[in-house]
Amino acid sequence: MFEKFFKKKKGIDPLKDLTLAKLKVGYLVDYDMRTWEVTGYNRYDWGGGDYSEEWELKSGSDTRYLEKEEDDEIEWCLTKKVSIEAIDPALPEIIIKHEDPPKEIIYNGERYYMESTGAGYFLKDGKGLGEEFIRWDYLDETGKKVISIEQWGEEDFEAAVGEMVEEYQFTNILPRE
Repeated sequence: MFEKFFKKKKGIDPLKDLTLAKLKVGYLVDYDMRTWEVTGYNRYDWGGGDYSEEWELKSGSDTRYLEKEEDDEIEWCLTKKVSIEAIDPALPEIIIKHEDPPKEIIYNGERYYMESTGAGYFLKDGKGLGEEFIRWDYLDETGKKVISIEQWGEEDFEAAVGEMVEEYQFTNILPRE
């Protein structure tokens, strides 16, 4: 009689299927010995059915952006925003004058090479028509460190620096109760 009350239920473990690609606002995830809270979600529409996803992660006063891109394989990139002037004070002027940034840039004494360029739409919260922008991505010689430069309108620029990461580096994904 008591077996039906104390018997373990056979079924689906709700935490088993939690993967990085299924992060939602409010979830917690561990990375680099710190717990991060997912505080935002955005999508980038690159046209032709190509999308990338971005999650805003916060730990204390630090904010990072985890981006997932799928080409032939899934690639993950973790960045933090920096001022474009921190990369090169002349960069906004160069982009406006030449309609493109240089093919190579030096940041913190390291050389980065333009890897890709694309125009797309930024969809805040993954919804809506999106805001148009242009992005240039740079990689260092190892292909691990990354710089992204974005142009929003004629003279509004944003930049981010970071590194390519692997899904296994993120652990203990939990929904917030």
